Amino acid sequence: MICVTRLLEPVKTYSQNRIFLCYHLKKMPDSLRRFKADVFQALAHPTRIAIIELLGNRELSAGDLIEELGMEQANVSQHLAVLRSRQLVVNRKAGNQVFYSVRDPILLRVLALMRSYFQKHLNEALAILEEIGESQAEDIK
Repeated sequence: MICVTRLLEPVKTYSQNRIFLCYHLKKMPDSLRRFKADVFQALAHPTRIAIIELLGNRELSAGDLIEELGMEQANVSQHLAVLRSRQLVVNRKAGNQVFYSVRDPILLRVLALMRSYFQKHLNEALAILEEIGESQAEDIK
């Protein structure tokens, strides 16, 4: 266990860093983990990710989103309700229209990082498949 005074000192070595990180991970409140899980759960549907990506750094009306997605109004409304309930998008009413935007641009960066992560691991998987194909081709010869 690390004493509190130790946490106030600068961390200089790898082992101290590791202990510091372990301490904070053990002390992370379950409520924070639940919040993170709720955000990822809200993003766990391709349509909701598509909505966030369509919005990007701009504002779109519900009608524009429905048209862009090519889906039924009721279906898009359900997905928007999930995103609103997790406070990932905000809305404003103007007359009879509702406009949506991403609440915090950090979310767009998170999705960009996930896209990079996916691409990296997809490229690794493709390289492995290519090696397997080459080895099978040599076995046939």
